[in-house]
Amino acid sequence: MNKFEVLKVNVQEIIDSIAIKNFKTANNKLLEVSEQLNDLLDFSDDENDLMEISRYQVLLNQLHRKINNEA
Repeated sequence: MNKFEVLKVNVQEIIDSIAIKNFKTANNKLLEVSEQLNDLLDFSDDENDLMEISRYQVLLNQLHRKINNEA
């Protein structure tokens, strides 16, 4: 499993937690995934990786807003 497949699985866990209104779990997972994303950003210089990281950052920001609006 590559680094982005792991992120995809983890982001899906956040979405699933939001769907069942388990906002605490969703928020905890979001913090964990944000750290993973920051680590990737720190150690990546490949332009394609940076674009993919950027997409995940936007998605995490949207999920963060969703969690805060729902909770």
